[in-house]
Amino acid sequence: MTLAQPYARLLAVGALIVLGFVLPRLLGGSSLVYDTLVAIAIFAAMSYGLDIVLSDLGEISLVHVAFFATGAYATAILSVTYGLGAWVALAGAVLAALALALVLGLITLRTREFAFSLVTYAATVVCMNIAANTDFLGGSDGIVGIPPLDLSIGPLALTAARSAQFWPYAYALLLVTIYIVHRFRRSRLGQAALMVHMNPRLATMCGLDGNRIRLQVFLLSAVISAMAGWLYAFQRAYVGTDLFDTYFLVLMLTSVILAGRRILLGPLLGTATLLAQKSFASFGAYGDKLVLGVVLVAVLCLCPRGLASLRLRQRAGPVAAGAETPQAQLPGART
Repeated sequence: MTLAQPYARLLAVGALIVLGFVLPRLLGGSSLVYDTLVAIAIFAAMSYGLDIVLSDLGEISLVHVAFFATGAYATAILSVTYGLGAWVALAGAVLAALALALVLGLITLRTREFAFSLVTYAATVVCMNIAANTDFLGGSDGIVGIPPLDLSIGPLALTAARSAQFWPYAYALLLVTIYIVHRFRRSRLGQAALMVHMNPRLATMCGLDGNRIRLQVFLLSAVISAMAGWLYAFQRAYVGTDLFDTYFLVLMLTSVILAGRRILLGPLLGTATLLAQKSFASFGAYGDKLVLGVVLVAVLCLCPRGLASLRLRQRAGPVAAGAETPQAQLPGART
């Protein structure tokens, strides 16, 4: 690698960041465009929380929709009930998600694979029923009247009430989330998590505490999804038990697996594909849910490793075919 290559890479990344910032205007700047892009940014950030558990720990978590809802509920309570600002609401959303993830992590991370998925889904159902039957959380009516986003610092005014005004903050949240995931996968924790997933016996021999590493990753993933819930609460100005709806869960799962695991921009591309269809080629509320379910089933059945695996198969096809030819010529080889 030459000295100029790192600078060229930084320049390319910077150009992509600037392009993303002005993307709504390039697409026409309509309210529908802004609404769609804000939703893509928020739900992609939500999905990245699930991505590091699914891709790096190898576990299918069905509780991350509860972390997303926890961030939204904490934001609503702090801003509406106590009249606190957006920065305090963000801290509260993170702390609330960490507390919930710590409790659930100590329980669920003792299980593996199918049992882990069932336990995390049961935890989501419990959280939904608590929210629906607790007056402090708004009950079945939810919490309304969340004020506009205000992140002002001193004389610097940073407010948002409409989708066009929300876009810079949603885009910033998305960039921060992608950076966190990128740094996580290059960190010691990320490498240790991958080792615990791929070769638990080797990880134990290397002195790694698998349960502790899984819990740390679980906590980080909860924070990521909760931050998305924080911004979603301000953007929507209302939170309710519909945040636990199966739609959000299926959207997260499909967004993560559509492109493929451990692809940095995979959840973003998956979310963008699904929400663009919903906004610009909608079949109605039930039709869009049907499309989402069909896409999830099709990916799991036809290419469970994501669409990126199809390209890898095409590359590996001639090599695999060539490798089978000598074997067929061996004495006693099966035909």
